[in-house]
Amino acid sequence: MKVTILTLFPDSFRYLKEYGIIGKAINKGLIELEVVNIRDYSKNKHKKVDDTVYGGKAGMLMTCQPIYDCLMDVKNKNSKVIYLSAQGSLLDQKKVVDLSKYEHLVLLCGHYEGIDARIVKHYVDYEISIGDYVLTGGEIPAMVLLDSVSRFVDKVVGNHDSLITDSHYNGLLQYDEYTKPRVFNGYMVPNELLSGDPKKIDKWNLKNSLNKTKKIRKDLYDKYIEAEVSDGFIKKDSK
Repeated sequence: MKVTILTLFPDSFRYLKEYGIIGKAINKGLIELEVVNIRDYSKNKHKKVDDTVYGGKAGMLMTCQPIYDCLMDVKNKNSKVIYLSAQGSLLDQKKVVDLSKYEHLVLLCGHYEGIDARIVKHYVDYEISIGDYVLTGGEIPAMVLLDSVSRFVDKVVGNHDSLITDSHYNGLLQYDEYTKPRVFNGYMVPNELLSGDPKKIDKWNLKNSLNKTKKIRKDLYDKYIEAEVSDGFIKKDSK
């Protein structure tokens, strides 16, 4: 997979190239990361990339020309352009898995009051948000998206099977996990996990996952139960 990030602050992404799982994946050639400075494409003699907003709104808006020229230079027929925006659809695990299947992602980072709407409407494939709040720019959301998507690129994570037990993969939070010692400050590892019986362990994991989700994220729990009930009706009707 290739990921191209369009930004006004390219140095922000140095960490991704040098550290952690993403850095290792880049060094191994599993992920190709390209960071492009939008300002380099400005035709303004002062390399200006923003201007005042029509309608009298306060703040500055990133202009069309530098972004358009930058996009036309980096994208190809297989590219998918993503604008990181507080107004976008929420990034979730399903979307992460879907995006990991693309050959080339172009991540567009806005700044100031954002970017001219004509770019979003006519040259962007997906507008994505990492949460219902506003940040000062799209760099941190771009890092979040890249990190989450990269985990599903083949060979980036050593044990790929572990991904299917992650929180949100099946709609629930991940069950509690334990390591040695068996007893810590009087707190014990649940007996089921020490039984060596795969069926008992799977049953405990599911029950714990359900209870944990219900307690911490009731919204996810209700959605999961509703889907299970609906699926049951579908199966019943199809017999």
